[in-house]
Amino acid sequence: MIKKEVDLEKIELAVSMILEAVGENPGREGLLDTPKRVAKMYAEIFSGLQEDPREYFQTVFHEGHEELVLVKDIPFFSTCEHHLVPFFGKVHIAYIPRDGVVTGLSKLARAVETVSKRPQLQERITSTLADSLMETLNPHGVYVMVEAEHMCMTMRGVKKPGAKTVTAVSRGMLEHDDVKRSEVITYINMN
Repeated sequence: MIKKEVDLEKIELAVSMILEAVGENPGREGLLDTPKRVAKMYAEIFSGLQEDPREYFQTVFHEGHEELVLVKDIPFFSTCEHHLVPFFGKVHIAYIPRDGVVTGLSKLARAVETVSKRPQLQERITSTLADSLMETLNPHGVYVMVEAEHMCMTMRGVKKPGAKTVTAVSRGMLEHDDVKRSEVITYINMN
């Protein structure tokens, strides 16, 4: 993946223009450094554009384990690509290793960070995580579920705070084996 530098000056100019366009004075004391702060924030929250989640699954271990591996309740924050406002929630990732090939548990959380730190859709986060695992680890199956609250539905539009969106994808045997997939969902729902 080609790494591209974030153009902080361009972001600063755009933020000043937005402030002016909504009727604010970008030269007002409280807003003087806002364009700089927003530019730095955007560089941070969109840092996933510079990374490939599959990179995290290059380090593997051979453990002879071919049963369910589930990491649940991985918190994430992302930015809706339609309105550039936050959405946030948790991700659950399950996979069944093939030939005992497993990856570090923290690598799953790092992949979530990478995929969520870009202008994004929840549906794309879900499928990108599943596809990245399938492509790199070649497990028997993968199941990814994402639960999130979208500020574009909370602070604008229909204004329904607390509404959650759930997306889920199954790959490999978990796409076709209803019993195994049901087992994964049961574990995700356990407290």
